[in-house]
Amino acid sequence: MAFLHRAWSDPSSTPLAALLYAHTDDGPFKLESPAAMVGFMSKHDRRQKRTGSPDVEVGANWLPQDAVEVLLVSSDSYLQEEAKRIVAAAGGSLRTAADVGEALQGWDSAAVVLVGSDVRELPPRRRAPTVLLGRASDGDGLWRLAAALGAERVAVLPEAAGWLAEHLSLSGSPDPGGNVVGVIGGSGGAGATTTAVWLAQAAASHGISTMLIDGDPWGGGLELAVTADDIPGLRWPDFAETRGSIDPTQFRESLPIAGGFAYLSWPGTRDAVPTPDAGAVAAVMDAARRSFELIVVDIGRNGDGTSTLAWDCDRLLLQALSHLKSAVAAARILQELPPVDSGLLIRGNSSTSVDASLIADSLSLPLVGRVPELRGVASGTELGRLLELGRRKPVVRFAEAVLELDGKGQ
Repeated sequence: MAFLHRAWSDPSSTPLAALLYAHTDDGPFKLESPAAMVGFMSKHDRRQKRTGSPDVEVGANWLPQDAVEVLLVSSDSYLQEEAKRIVAAAGGSLRTAADVGEALQGWDSAAVVLVGSDVRELPPRRRAPTVLLGRASDGDGLWRLAAALGAERVAVLPEAAGWLAEHLSLSGSPDPGGNVVGVIGGSGGAGATTTAVWLAQAAASHGISTMLIDGDPWGGGLELAVTADDIPGLRWPDFAETRGSIDPTQFRESLPIAGGFAYLSWPGTRDAVPTPDAGAVAAVMDAARRSFELIVVDIGRNGDGTSTLAWDCDRLLLQALSHLKSAVAAARILQELPPVDSGLLIRGNSSTSVDASLIADSLSLPLVGRVPELRGVASGTELGRLLELGRRKPVVRFAEAVLELDGKGQ
């Protein structure tokens, strides 16, 4: 199966002591505030079993076999010296650029991009920096800057030196994590949520450990479409205060389950709820990768979805209606998505005005599948009965073909 090409290992083998804990040079501690050092791990981290706490002075057996190419964008001499020391300890290769213009060449080819707190703008159409480097004196402004730049992590130096060295070392090792597939609607009413549910259901029915993530805080709660039952488990607001790495075993056991897959939803209520920040979302996505073989993300069309969750995906499926207006809207959404492996899903019958292959050609995307039109989908969504519809043969054939579970992709 093409989606699940990564080697899978037991998530419980990871050296994480407990839920919501990170490490400093002095050992584990619970991260309480943005001013504290952050030890989040991202999809680029490669977690292997180790003993002892991370430290900048490391033995040869801790270093990656291949030097990790690291790009630092900063004119701050202190950050340059700290980065030089840390990258050397991690066995990496560092290239320093004083400004964004100087960094353009090699930005996308670098395994890790570090950006100093003196950088205020990023080059257009480049992936977000991996880590924002700063000093304790930068205060909470460092976190606001990280959010503005879209940085995946924040490292306050010198306190975070040990974590950063481990992060860089892990970035050079094979990635044992699960595969993340994002589904996003090219226009309103395209049915991306329905497709995401059916894909997760199909994968779970084939024995693949699967998680479905609700990536649209304004969507009313994906759980309402999955089941009519009130299933216990954590929802997105429960992670609002999350700091640091999340233990994968506890994470997996804390989620509600329906249709054979775990899911993380926004609450299906009218009540105001706390919203996890970018760091908490990154911690959740990392825990998902280390807990499941396949993660299906229903990505909202709002700016948060396209600027954060989409960048955590290994593959994106853009779903559009076979109408001209929907095709135009899909083209605009496509411009906001990261340059990862992508495909097109079309929903609509043969009587509609625009041919699916023409839409695919106009978007320069391969046509991955046509979503089957079934009676009762709208009411099924309202009544929490999408899983019942997902057992119908046309849906099963569609989902298996998209995920290459039908044997054709093997």
